[in-house]
Amino acid sequence: MSGSRRRGRPLPLRDGVDPVRIRLADPGQGPRSIVEELRRRFPDRLPELDAALEAGQVVTADGAAVTPATRRHRGMDVWMYRTPDPEIPVPHQVEVLHRDDHLVVVDKPHFLATTPRAGHVTETALVRLRRDLGLDDLAPAHRLDRLTAGVLVFTADPARRGAYQDLFAARCVTKTYLAVAPAPAGVATVRERSSRILKTRGVLQAAEVAGEPDAHTRITLLDTRGSGPDRLGLYRLEPTTGRTHQLRVHMNALGTPILGDDLYPHVLDVAPGDFTRPLQLLASEIAFTDPVTGQPRRFTTGRSLEAWNRGRDQGANPGNPRSAPAPNSCKL
Repeated sequence: MSGSRRRGRPLPLRDGVDPVRIRLADPGQGPRSIVEELRRRFPDRLPELDAALEAGQVVTADGAAVTPATRRHRGMDVWMYRTPDPEIPVPHQVEVLHRDDHLVVVDKPHFLATTPRAGHVTETALVRLRRDLGLDDLAPAHRLDRLTAGVLVFTADPARRGAYQDLFAARCVTKTYLAVAPAPAGVATVRERSSRILKTRGVLQAAEVAGEPDAHTRITLLDTRGSGPDRLGLYRLEPTTGRTHQLRVHMNALGTPILGDDLYPHVLDVAPGDFTRPLQLLASEIAFTDPVTGQPRRFTTGRSLEAWNRGRDQGANPGNPRSAPAPNSCKL
């Protein structure tokens, strides 16, 4: 369903932001009145809540406005808007690389999250694009870390969304990244890293743990500059899996942490709104066979990594040949 109300959501978007779903306590485990329960749960937002109730913008799953007389049932949800807390604007634009009836492909800047999460809601690529392009049904086909810039694919047609999301989930997409990191003397031109990565909720860093590997990256040193302890390298990173922080974890584990990384090897305290030291990691290219049209698709970033010497053609040096797809990497 397109238009003002998206499938599964009884309220339309507001300024590109989804309404929130609230699971109510089961009958007998909370106040008899839904309104009273909401007032107890959100005491810091009473004026906003009361205004929403008055305007009929707190609704049940079928879109009926909640009133003091609305009866509750087990497993009941209500929907409402929550005004996002003020956010520091990310001072970079999302550049649209491609747009058609099925896809919107963009060049995401550093520091902009892909989708709303935690303290990042309005300052996300998804909300900005929904608002700027007028596409309420826009949804990500995959995600990039907030600190990673580059090519990011969104789906525009809900009827075709699953086909593209399945493509990414089944590893039928070739992703290429560029990174700037230390290049100590003797570092191998081509390295492989396979490990098991665990990201625990509430813990900032992901970690390599014992067990069957579920993350694999091929790392090629394309070029170097400088000498001694200051020697830097431009690396091509080719992941065949997509674990959280995978590239950052693998580069750090190999002793070449990516420049500008505030999590690896150590968690650094970066002030909110400090956009001066971007992570030197760029999603430079995405390629796949379109599951709807059957045509080959290839999208390339127009961005660069500022830590690399200006004026040099990043990635022009082919280094070693690109790796072949990992065996059985496409599981559709």
